[in-house]
Amino acid sequence: MQRFLDILLSGLALLVLSPLLLPVMLILRLTGEGEVFFIQQRVGRGGRPFGLYKFATMLKDSPNIGTGTVTVKGDPRVLPLGRFLRKTKLNELPQMLNILKGDMSIIGPRPQTQRCFDAFPPESQAQIIRVRPGLSGIGSIVFRDEEELMHARQEPERFYDEVIMPYKGRLEEWYVAHQGPRTYLAAIFVTAWVVLFPNSQLVWRLFRGLPAPPAELAGSI
Repeated sequence: MQRFLDILLSGLALLVLSPLLLPVMLILRLTGEGEVFFIQQRVGRGGRPFGLYKFATMLKDSPNIGTGTVTVKGDPRVLPLGRFLRKTKLNELPQMLNILKGDMSIIGPRPQTQRCFDAFPPESQAQIIRVRPGLSGIGSIVFRDEEELMHARQEPERFYDEVIMPYKGRLEEWYVAHQGPRTYLAAIFVTAWVVLFPNSQLVWRLFRGLPAPPAELAGSI
């Protein structure tokens, strides 16, 4: 059922959003470094790597500059239009192609680069690779302001590895244990809701029993 809905909804989304996607592609081609898409290797189902599509929002050599595959608020590697695309999550829309191909689902744990995947605790890694990664999911809803959280820290990479990823791993484990049509449809609704109302706490009311955040994150998410 989920795979059927993935194909149906991603196909409809590409059709409906084409009047928006085509101008974005043209603007990207004419600005920045002239790149439209950025394809990055991510860890998928079964631990197999796949090429994830995004609109190009950063300098071409970004993975080899600064904080690598970890992005912080105000990151100088992000292009001017890229800031808008990242803030509105429009940069993620090309992943509808990954969903049609079967690499991803609309809802699931966000696919990580190998470096970021390795920051998950081993028990989280084992559960995450059981399912298709998602365009959105519980972890990405809760950590929708991840760059803001890291920006406030003196050692953002250490905070990411030691605080964010262990807790995000527990959230993704919760999703794997509770996946099903209700969770799938509710997560799609909450994803759209928090784009319109970024400060909403609906995720905590709708998904009962989510792991409580650690003290370092209390009041921040």
